Amino acid sequence: MEIPEKTLNVVHIAEPVMEFGNGQTCDHPKDGLFLYGAHDGPRSVRHVSVGVVGTEQGIAYLAEWAHKISRLVRVPPPGKTEKKLRLHLSDFPGIAEAFGISIDPNAFVRRVIGAKNIDDASLTVNHHEAVAKAADLYVDQIIHHDHHEEHKVDVWILVLPELIFERCKPQSRRSGLGLIKGDFGKRQRTRVDLPLLSDVIDQSEEEIFDDIPDFHRQVKARLLKVGYTSQLLRETTLAPESFKNSAGYATRRLQEPASVAWNLATGLYYKTQPKPPWKLAHVRPGVCYVGLAFKNLPNHPQNHACCAAQMFLSEGDGVVFRGANGPWKTAEREYHLKTAEAKNLIAMVLDTYKDKQGGPPKELFIHGKTTFSEEEWDAFAQAAPSGTNVIGVRIKTTSGDVKLFRDGDYPVLRGTAMILSDRNAYLWTNGFLPRLATYIGPETPNPLFVTVLKCTGELPALETVLADIMGLTKLNYNACNYSDGLPVTIRFADKVGEILTMGSAKDAERQPFKFYV
Repeated sequence: MEIPEKTLNVVHIAEPVMEFGNGQTCDHPKDGLFLYGAHDGPRSVRHVSVGVVGTEQGIAYLAEWAHKISRLVRVPPPGKTEKKLRLHLSDFPGIAEAFGISIDPNAFVRRVIGAKNIDDASLTVNHHEAVAKAADLYVDQIIHHDHHEEHKVDVWILVLPELIFERCKPQSRRSGLGLIKGDFGKRQRTRVDLPLLSDVIDQSEEEIFDDIPDFHRQVKARLLKVGYTSQLLRETTLAPESFKNSAGYATRRLQEPASVAWNLATGLYYKTQPKPPWKLAHVRPGVCYVGLAFKNLPNHPQNHACCAAQMFLSEGDGVVFRGANGPWKTAEREYHLKTAEAKNLIAMVLDTYKDKQGGPPKELFIHGKTTFSEEEWDAFAQAAPSGTNVIGVRIKTTSGDVKLFRDGDYPVLRGTAMILSDRNAYLWTNGFLPRLATYIGPETPNPLFVTVLKCTGELPALETVLADIMGLTKLNYNACNYSDGLPVTIRFADKVGEILTMGSAKDAERQPFKFYV
């Protein structure tokens, strides 16, 4: 008996394009910014007020770097062994030319911290106390300025010496440092759950949660209350040529200066302007994307977790909503909300969407890394108005269980999709980029496994779902890359969750996404 051959249904999802100044479109953010400027950017060059906290030397590094990005930063010429043009690299034209903003080092609001103070704080015996003291040195300077000065700062830049990076992270090696005895007696305290809405029940009990000894997370969590966006920069990023080992080589391997300028300038623009530097073009009207994030609360006696939702619109900017703490992790090692908490979380998302758009969304896509329980899904569906089609999509990373090869020197094209059914597909969001004539990656790329789990209305076309995911890979405003391997709804889930599990983030019920990156 002859067995018929089964043909794989492989399609290609077109590369999404973005909208920049004057309604012009382009698929590469660097080219779009260079040619057309930022989407809905300032009509004339706008000065950005920068506050900087660091040592005298660190602030000097930032000032010198600010002078450099005010003018052209060229990509170094290709090396002798490089045969092809490096199309994935682009000269940086200057921050005013690309973004329509300027930063003046002479006008920095400067808050100086003594290098010895940072050294002493980070050497405290108790790691929790050490990180808290180091974070206090920086955050207290911002709070002091906020309370005593009238000058408004658009963004705070924290310049960090390497010892912060080395000593103030979880799992930092602290042996042989000559640690100093501190005054913090850490005690075990009973953990309780935090209710969702602060105007219903007093949330002061959340203060009993301990902050993880992570400088970045502590600073971001504490600044949520102050209402400032921030950028944390290592001195070695700003002045790599000043940090060399005994053999005369740089202690850190960084991208070339033009790429560093593109990435940091994009972050500065995003964190200081009303709208992001670009948005997706040709997006269906009335579409809202939500990514669910779960993170275990540190040291909780019952292993409770914090839930959050990240909402993104076609304009690109996002909002983070904090849900309730609770026993969301199941025996199957997945996270699922109970009815009340699921309804409340989606209700907050829909209320904000209505405030921004004037009415409910036509389509509400909920992205997660796992499936949805029946109780959870029913709550999502009940929270949405009748005219909104709620679509649950699972997006899973894979680790080599599926590979697709093509005839040629490079891997499959980015955007290649293997359609398995009307609900399941593999999608390669990494791969060969004809636009750049290269593949940016160390090995054969792995696909995402995408499943449309449920919907309350008409089942959307799978290729439409995949195209949306491709578009969401181009909304990382913390860098200026051609694309990411994960959609923004999933990519930052862990980072958002890590910050929200900090006790010092207790009042962060609803904040713009830019405060978390």
